[in-house]
Amino acid sequence: MLIDIDPNFRTDPKDYSKVEIAKINSNNLRGNLFNEFRNRDTENISWESEQIAKSHGIYLEYNRANTGREKDWMYMIRISIPGGGPITHRHWNILDRVADLYSMHSTDSKSGARSSLRITTRQNIQLHWIKKKDVVNTISEIAKSGFFTINGCGDNTRNVMGCPLAKSSDIFDSNKWAQKIGKYFALPPSAYVEIFEIDPNYLREAGLYERHPGITGFDYGPNQLNRKFKIAFSAIHEVEDNKCVPDNCVELRTNDIGVAPIINNCKDDCRSVDQFQVYVGGGQGQQSGKPTIAALGEPFGIFTEENLLKGLDAIVRVHKEWGDRQNRHWGRLKYVIRVKGIEWFREQVRNIAGTIFDAPLLDYDYGKRNLHLGWIKRHEPADHDKEFKWWYGAFIENGRLIDGGPNGDLKSMIKYLLNKYTTTQLFTTPNQHLLFSDIDDNEKDEFESDMKLFGYGLRRGITNSGENMKNPRPYSTLRMLSGACVGRDTCRLTYTDSEKFEPYLIDVLEEKWGELNESIGVTGCEKQCYRPATKTIGWVGTGFNLYQLIIMGTEDGKHQGGPLMDPEINEQYLRFVPRNEIAVVTDTLFELYSENKSTEESRPGGMGYFFRRINAKGIISSLKSNPNTVELMKKTFKGQ
Repeated sequence: MLIDIDPNFRTDPKDYSKVEIAKINSNNLRGNLFNEFRNRDTENISWESEQIAKSHGIYLEYNRANTGREKDWMYMIRISIPGGGPITHRHWNILDRVADLYSMHSTDSKSGARSSLRITTRQNIQLHWIKKKDVVNTISEIAKSGFFTINGCGDNTRNVMGCPLAKSSDIFDSNKWAQKIGKYFALPPSAYVEIFEIDPNYLREAGLYERHPGITGFDYGPNQLNRKFKIAFSAIHEVEDNKCVPDNCVELRTNDIGVAPIINNCKDDCRSVDQFQVYVGGGQGQQSGKPTIAALGEPFGIFTEENLLKGLDAIVRVHKEWGDRQNRHWGRLKYVIRVKGIEWFREQVRNIAGTIFDAPLLDYDYGKRNLHLGWIKRHEPADHDKEFKWWYGAFIENGRLIDGGPNGDLKSMIKYLLNKYTTTQLFTTPNQHLLFSDIDDNEKDEFESDMKLFGYGLRRGITNSGENMKNPRPYSTLRMLSGACVGRDTCRLTYTDSEKFEPYLIDVLEEKWGELNESIGVTGCEKQCYRPATKTIGWVGTGFNLYQLIIMGTEDGKHQGGPLMDPEINEQYLRFVPRNEIAVVTDTLFELYSENKSTEESRPGGMGYFFRRINAKGIISSLKSNPNTVELMKKTFKGQ
């Protein structure tokens, strides 16, 4: 049970929030969007249209680097890519061209205007800096690729995640399931087609046009869901020595619904998946000043393959009926689960779908977070006699594909590689990287050489003394395991920077800690889009150039991190740490681990378990006694 909250479950329509009223009055997500996006008298749109536009994948933003009385309005457009792909060279050429046409932006006076695409932690692709006059053309051009922006934002089931490497698995293809579930929970496209003048044949070819609510597609009703709803599928891979290894690259328990495949070992040594363990009630976002929580999902039950879609539909329907529609900060599924209880929730699902699930395995091993970076050897599914192929996971720092950056000309590199190696397909990963499939053994060396032509593999940053590096350095382990959300320049919600700050932070730390097999997650606000509480150390923006420490989560996704709290006195430490002190605190924590870790905690990802062992009291005591952090530890804040 949660303390000090009073959600309005199964909300009476008379208590609906302004957003709920706007959705009901929108004529199934049409509103006045057709006219407003064609009105050149103003660069922004009305509040009502802003709420509706989100379900079409559009966020109204403004350039926060520009100051003045008038806001420099712009739009972020998010493309849904269930399971991360596959994306062919034809698809990519369209998306790359759209970015060149509409997302040009000048980051400084020296570099001039540059276009970019950005991969997200939900395997989406985002376009930033879109001007209002280009919104309709941008979305209609994207549709030609066979990908769309509906379900990119808004109160609906968001982009369904699935391990992209599983596309080549003969045990379980979570990419295929992500596409299947994504299609089922896609919003009705009629308004989307009308507003953005899209040829309906594009959606028809994608299987999104002629669906029947409640039968072949989810029945959203006139005001959609209570809040955003996230679903993810983890994976199982066969590796050397015929071992099966679970893979939680999607961090499934951070989602409203996480689906983990269960291996079936037959008597004749066949291997397949026909059962799934489902977790419910995860979510990392919080709201400042409100009694809200970040949480990992709880085990719900085991479904057969035959009943899984029916079960997922029922779970979402229960939340649609019961979730709070008055208080949006309590509108996510995690609050229903934690207030009403998991057994109560199971009973509601039974009332809709019947007893179609068994009791969960409470200690089921769903695997660790795998980034799928570097060369990966893969056989064709179900045909190991065929010649193997190579897959390559490309590290994309914070998901930003741009030319002329400190990591090289990455945007041009992706286009060049896909157009040269035309049988290769591309996948976005849940950790903002890219995965290239099906590279022949005799092409491997040339493929790697081609990447280097664009500067890939080297980082041009600064030294600990604050000077520019004389020579670029290879990506360190710490850098490749870490990351950040977009931050202040391109997100209206954030208090401070993250995408620009995180590489600088690693630049400072990696001379000493570069080969540390741990991670740092940075987000610009408490929405926690990069999921910092499942990283070794998290930093969450609490003000301009101020960050809060998040600690004691574990990288295997089994434990939820949070602020550094002394539970005995209900006081929080390190809530407003200045930007120039972040590296100092992080270094001190790394030193604490390095000097006191056990043999078991020395393994990759063991630092989170070390912090959990010495607990908050041990961490607080150490930081208070360290001369580098003693002053920061003098200030505390009452817990929420």
